[in-house]
Amino acid sequence: MDEKLIAPCGINCSLCISYQFMKKDLNKEGFRRTYCPGCIPRENNCIHMGHKCELLGKGNVRFCFECKDFPCKDLKTLDKRYKTKYHLSLIENLRHIEAYGIEQYLEKKEEKWRCPECGEMICCHNGLCLDCNLKKLQQNKKYRWGQE
Repeated sequence: MDEKLIAPCGINCSLCISYQFMKKDLNKEGFRRTYCPGCIPRENNCIHMGHKCELLGKGNVRFCFECKDFPCKDLKTLDKRYKTKYHLSLIENLRHIEAYGIEQYLEKKEEKWRCPECGEMICCHNGLCLDCNLKKLQQNKKYRWGQE
């Protein structure tokens, strides 16, 4: 995992389906998905919060925890959605980075999200390894965690 792929809001872009599709160029497999190199690499600061937060929008903070209002109402709303749908907490991610540093965070998350079969990263949006489970996603392009 790369530090540049941790968005200011705590999303790990390396786990995002749009990033993984781009990295593996999966549209050549019959998908039609927008590719994304991540918030920081594309200089967007944060796709989810940058337009709602002046500090993020102008690039004045690297992570939301640097703000006096952390966690703000908008981040709490986004966090709730990610906990419910994608099994991860952005606020917990940010608190871990703040307390232990980015390097320890990256090590911990790489271990948690690594596919036990091939070692690639699992996608947070559907819980699939796009190397091992691509056929499942081709059969159901809207596949979500735990569907059979």
